[in-house]
Amino acid sequence: MSAAVPELPGSQRSSKTTDDLRLALRAASMYHLEGATQAHIAAKLGVSRPTAGRLIAKARALGLVSIEINVPDEVQGTVHADIEQELEKLFDLTEVFVVPDVVDGTDTGYGSLGRAAAAMLTRRLDATDTLGFTWGPETVAVAHSLKTRGAKCAQVVQLDGSMSSANYQTGVEYTLGRCAEYLQARPVRLNAPLYADPATVTALHQDSVISRALKAGTEADVMIYGLGPVSTSTTLFEGSFIDTDVLEELHHLGAVGEIGGRFFSIDGTPTAGSLSSRTVSVELDAIRACAGAILISGGRKKHQAMLGALRGGFASVLVTDIESARWLTAQKGPGVEPAGTTQKGPGVEPAGTTQNGEQFK
Repeated sequence: MSAAVPELPGSQRSSKTTDDLRLALRAASMYHLEGATQAHIAAKLGVSRPTAGRLIAKARALGLVSIEINVPDEVQGTVHADIEQELEKLFDLTEVFVVPDVVDGTDTGYGSLGRAAAAMLTRRLDATDTLGFTWGPETVAVAHSLKTRGAKCAQVVQLDGSMSSANYQTGVEYTLGRCAEYLQARPVRLNAPLYADPATVTALHQDSVISRALKAGTEADVMIYGLGPVSTSTTLFEGSFIDTDVLEELHHLGAVGEIGGRFFSIDGTPTAGSLSSRTVSVELDAIRACAGAILISGGRKKHQAMLGALRGGFASVLVTDIESARWLTAQKGPGVEPAGTTQKGPGVEPAGTTQNGEQFK
């Protein structure tokens, strides 16, 4: 930090102006160079504490203060503060964490996102908080990255149903159990299918156990979730939760992604269709209303889903990879590349596995 008194035209020079500049310069020097508090500056200069704060702000406004931040050579290329701040401003986010790795969507491809999200999660959780999660590879990676019991919360709740007609393991038990253990929290299961016929969904909402789980999820203080694209390269398709007819309908409706089995368009608007009354999960409106909603996603095939989720206001915090971050910063207008252009082919991505062999989305 450096400080200098600017040159003023003679007509602007006066004893009062000079004294004001001197006080602003002195307050800024004490604050930035000596580490003095505003209370100490006020006592030293014989002014009130609010005046001390205004003097420091005035010094910055007049250009008396110049602050330079130097990134050490050993972390060059791994810290992306500029693009993080740009994304925060562009999508009105509280915080963005950009990892330098390339996320390829394989079973090990979410490790860096999981570690970053776990670190962010543990410093944001309070002991009285309820943590909600949707099942998927991103949240499995977060759970796997919890290594110590340094943070805690009151309870961990599953936000979306996971039962399917297929013998398909979603990783729910792994995520719920590990988060509950390492966060010293009470686990709350949502023992329900993700999709059912409307009458069954109505009955499930009337069930006391399931309704309590959905209520706890809806009111969660912090939520962590990943995204699913609208394609055959997702475990909603591989796990027989949806079929090609549903995919065709979703494409016709303009859906680009899903959170907890609930689909939305490129502008973040929830899509209607046959699934809307058949889904057993926390509503998208509840995720939008959560001040601690953490979106964890990356990889080219999820770019459009990420953009739709951010435009829809479904996140206050984003954890993503550098390639996705750069793509998102380029989407300043309403246009977006046509569906399907983010992938070279329609091939199905293999389901990943957790450390205990479970498959996940």
